Formats: sequence, structure tokens, C-alpha cells
Amino acid sequence: MTNKIWVYLDQFKGKVSPASWEAIGAATQLSKEFGGGITALVFGKGVEEIAQEAITFGATEVLLAEDDTLNDFRPEPYSSLLAKLAAEQQPEVILLPDTTRGRDLAAMVSIDLKTGVIPDVIALEVSAGEITATRAVYSGKLISKVKCTARPYIITLRLRTFGKPESDDGRKGVITRVNIAVAEENIPSKVKEYIRGEGSVSLTEANVIVAGGRGMVNRPTLTPPAEIRGDKEVDKWRTQQGFKLISELAETLGGAAGASRAVVDPGYVAYEHQIGQTGKVVSPNLYIACGISGAIQHLAGMRSSKVIVAINRDANAPIFQSARFGVVGDLFDILPPLNAAMRKRLGK
Repeated sequence: MTNKIWVYLDQFKGKVSPASWEAIGAATQLSKEFGGGITALVFGKGVEEIAQEAITFGATEVLLAEDDTLNDFRPEPYSSLLAKLAAEQQPEVILLPDTTRGRDLAAMVSIDLKTGVIPDVIALEVSAGEITATRAVYSGKLISKVKCTARPYIITLRLRTFGKPESDDGRKGVITRVNIAVAEENIPSKVKEYIRGEGSVSLTEANVIVAGGRGMVNRPTLTPPAEIRGDKEVDKWRTQQGFKLISELAETLGGAAGASRAVVDPGYVAYEHQIGQTGKVVSPNLYIACGISGAIQHLAGMRSSKVIVAINRDANAPIFQSARFGVVGDLFDILPPLNAAMRKRLGK
């Protein structure tokens, strides 16, 4: 009998997104209501070890596809394969982590299966065989309860929201190899190269995030070198000095550096660092907001952080209403000694 609960494990070059294990944790709770076990989907090249690991986290079955066409993530071969398997075996629920790849895949598979997608879910309930998903809407100001009338349910789960199950090497499961659905010559997209972004820690997976905003720009007493001319170039230079302090503290704490839209839109900081309604949604254990006023668009991207620390010169900045700890002061004055103290405490 086919398991009713499927979980897609998002991996890239053999590295699994931690949110994939969280998805297995969510599936474990659903399986208690629906009965049966959990089927994990592992697609890629040289990923059998991931299939074995999935069993230790609670999967009772793994559908494993290994092929050259799956070496790089491309939505066409991945979505075609997932849709083909789902059409054949008719699962009730397909869970995916709400990563960039997970969202792409969910959208394309839903079209092939003629069903809907419930994205960015933060809680799941089951009653009389029906799933009700909870989502944050209106920049996190309201909570919405959503149901889908079509089947299968395709649900993407917000990162760092569902608990990661304990790994147990004693668990048993079945690994079933499956064939690809699309040959290379029929795949329109091709991977030419990868360009490594800044930073070594992913924002969406970081336990600690240090982020900077307009406060990095608004510091007239920070005088640039004589060769820096023009208002925009001066603002960019000041932002770079502030972001250097942000990045240094993030590195000390083993975290990632982020930014608000205020410094990304002018091109002072790369978009990959943007957090907020039009950037990344994050949920770290610790979020340090430096020179960020706390506009609702930014709060939408980090409101669910476990502990928020705000550093701002304006004692009336809205960010302090969301922060557990607040420091009124200039980030340029506070971050250097804070970083030095953290390095000493951590033995770095």
C-alpha cells in the first residue's frame, strides 16, 4: 500500500537543506492521523547516502532517482519526475520545504497534477481526514487558516518552524529506485556555471543573523576619503563600512549577514542579503537588527525570530516594539566593542 504522506528532500550537490528534515518531522505528525508510513523523495546524482539518512530520520520508504540529468537542480526534470510518481501512486499529501527550489517544484507539480499549493505554512491540523494549514498573511499581522479541496495536498513548510526529528540508526526502511521522466535532449534549461555569492552561511538556515539598515548610511560624521565624491557614492561608502562591521560580528557568531531593503534598493548591499517582504523570510534563534527602523515590510521577513536584539540611535524606532533587548546607540560605536567581547568570550 502506498504511503499517503510524501516528503520531498531538497538537496544541492549532496547537501540537504535542514528544512527537509523538519518536513519529515511534520510528516510524522500527519502520518499519525492518516495512518501508514512516510515516503521520502530523493532526486539527484550520488545521493544514496541521503536516502539512507532519510530512513534514520523517520522515512519508511524512499523513492530514489539517480541520473546525470538530476545532477543539477532544474525544475523541468525534477517536477516531471515528481508529478509522474504522484500520478501513479496517488499520495494524499506532498510536503516540501519552503526553499527557492521547493517553491519552484511545488508550483510546477501542482499544474501537472491539477491541484493547488498552500505555501509558507507554519502549522498543520487534521480533522476528519482534512488538513487545515496555518499561514501568516498581511506581512505577519494576521493568521489565515487554509484548506485545499483538490488532491493531493501540496504544502510548502516555512523553514525553522517545524521540529527536526531525532535521528535513529536503528530505524528500518525500503529504498526503491525509480527511473527519470525526461531525457536530457528534452530538457530546455541547461546549467552553464555557478557563481558563488557572498558569505558562507545561508540566511534562511542561519541560527544567528546580524542585519543592517539605513542607519549604516545616515552617519554624516563618518567622513569618506577625498576620492569618494557625490552623495550616492558617499552613502555607498558609508554603508560598506557599516556592513563590514555587520559581517564581522556575524562571522564571529557563526551566523549570516543580512540587510533591509533601504540599503539593497540603491545597490549598496547585494540583494541576496535582503530580508523582508520582498526579500528572504528568516527565523533564526538570534536576530540582531542594527540601524533598522522596523518598517512592517522588514518585520514580515524576521518577525518569527526567537530572540530579537535592536540597536538604533532613535529610541522611538518601531523595531524596539518587536525586540526582546534594545540598545539605544550608534551601531558604529557599539558593534566594534561588542564583536571584540564576543570574540574573547568565544575564544576566537
